[in-house]
Amino acid sequence: MQVDKLGDIGFGYRPRATYACDPGETRGRFYDEVESPTRTPFQRDRDRIIHSTAFRRLKHKTQVFIAHESDHYRTRLTHTIEVAQIARALARALRGDEDLAEAVALVHDFGHTPFGHTGEDALNDKMAAFGGFDHNAQSLRIVTKLERRYAEFDGLNLTWETLEGLVKHNGPLVDAQGGALKDAVPRAILDYSTLHDLELDRFASLESQCAAIADDIAYDTHDIDDGLRAGLLTLEMLEDVPLSGGILKLVREKYPALDNVRTGHELMRRQITVMVEDVIHTAGANLLAIAPQSASDVHNAGRAIVAFSTDMAAAETELKAFLYANLYRHPDVMRVRANADRIVRDLFDTYMDDPAAMPEGWREVLTRADDAVKARHVSDFLSGMTDPYAQKEHRRLFDHTPDLS
Repeated sequence: MQVDKLGDIGFGYRPRATYACDPGETRGRFYDEVESPTRTPFQRDRDRIIHSTAFRRLKHKTQVFIAHESDHYRTRLTHTIEVAQIARALARALRGDEDLAEAVALVHDFGHTPFGHTGEDALNDKMAAFGGFDHNAQSLRIVTKLERRYAEFDGLNLTWETLEGLVKHNGPLVDAQGGALKDAVPRAILDYSTLHDLELDRFASLESQCAAIADDIAYDTHDIDDGLRAGLLTLEMLEDVPLSGGILKLVREKYPALDNVRTGHELMRRQITVMVEDVIHTAGANLLAIAPQSASDVHNAGRAIVAFSTDMAAAETELKAFLYANLYRHPDVMRVRANADRIVRDLFDTYMDDPAAMPEGWREVLTRADDAVKARHVSDFLSGMTDPYAQKEHRRLFDHTPDLS
């Protein structure tokens, strides 16, 4: 699709690298629409994402800690905003399209369940006989089917570039012969790609790669911040973690009298800077080596261009291992996870046994549905819940609801 760029100064048609995704050359939308005279297609995608119901629900979905424990912990929404900010910074430095990077970052967590990965694990287990549950596939279902806001189509009718970034921001899903590279590709992704080929065997755009690595940078850093605030991590524990420990040493040398709270914040901001600058340097070197002349060349590069250096990748792996051992698997977190797991499983079983227990607007279509259709419908409803709504539903249906405090 060509867009007349004359007179579009200030509306996003600005100079960008030859390998960047050009909104004026978008592969378009599943349903044809007249494009906006004041916004590029990628800006329009971003705006549709922000104004969606699924985006608003992120404010009451768990990142690591249940939101009601403190107003200061990250939720899916605040995490998403942080990812979008880092993604834009990376795309700007690499001369990509910032709006596309932002759109992919803003939509990447749409499919997450209530109670974080605990909810996803429980729902995936319950859906095992019906194709499983995958949050990326659920994000795609939301933006292509489940959001119902527009008169002429279901979903948000996002551009091909945003959809392929949503599905493939962590890399290709199949090999050249169509075989799954890791786990089986979710049916929702395969079915949609049959209609609107997302080229599952190729790497995503540079902008989508920016969003993917921004996600890692954001949660690697901000989960430490939340862990410190919760008292499950201490600065002393971080001293032996190569990446964080090295930065912490520099902060203490420069500010020996600084209190622990400010020391933690100095650590956080410096760690983000170090990781972002490493990505920019590494991606710049990769661009020089690969010399892509188009967005298609990025897709066909055979490897991720936006990446950590070898040393940073090793340090980031060690940091993740530390977080899993000391935060994500902390006994206090695991106790809450066990109770959240029960809530999700109880709700799923109840809705499957008695669809009439679901609210009006959800139960009507299940009158004659087979188990597979019913399960996916229940999964759609349950995964869209916020943490408070899931707890409210459980209290409505059960005499006792597990305490998540």
